[in-house]
Amino acid sequence: MHIAIAGNIGSGKTTLTRLLSKHFGWEAHYEDVETNPYISNFYEDMQRWSFNLQVYFLNSRFRQIIKIRQSGKTVVQDRTIYEDAYIFAPNLHSMNLMTTRDFENYSSLFELMSSFIKPPDLLIYLRSSIPNLVNQIQKRGREYEESIRLDYLKRLNERYEAWIEKYNKGKLLIIDVDDIDMEEKPEDLGMIIDRVNAEIHGLF
Repeated sequence: MHIAIAGNIGSGKTTLTRLLSKHFGWEAHYEDVETNPYISNFYEDMQRWSFNLQVYFLNSRFRQIIKIRQSGKTVVQDRTIYEDAYIFAPNLHSMNLMTTRDFENYSSLFELMSSFIKPPDLLIYLRSSIPNLVNQIQKRGREYEESIRLDYLKRLNERYEAWIEKYNKGKLLIIDVDDIDMEEKPEDLGMIIDRVNAEIHGLF
């Protein structure tokens, strides 16, 4: 079974991936941030590195999905291939940070790749307000994220909401994360686990 966690930068995807993996004994697949050769360059000069970064993520997530399906295990994945294609790349294009030529090339690559993969059995979307995202980003203190602008996060949030509203590839669970602390409050994590359990039992 493939469970995927979606959400804006700082919404808590990695934390929830780790906690669900620990609770259920699932294998966790994380986003390739630490070894990503483009991410620091991208935040320094988005226009120059946007296409390279997006293609790197597309390739990395495609490989992840192939591995997940081949493993026969239950896997929880931090971020989906769809977010790159429906949120991050079109956002960069609309902000004039990716040329139309690059965006069309990227989109055609994604269309080809997505025809070979199955969507997750369950998608968990972490919904968050901008102040909460900013707070979480500051708290984790990744150097390359210091230059993320508010309008960038706001545009991403709008695209996430539009994508989720139309999402019809499988089961969807939406969790509002503004007023919960899944790491420090066991009752908050318990509530999420109960909701995930209810969705999973509906899959069998």
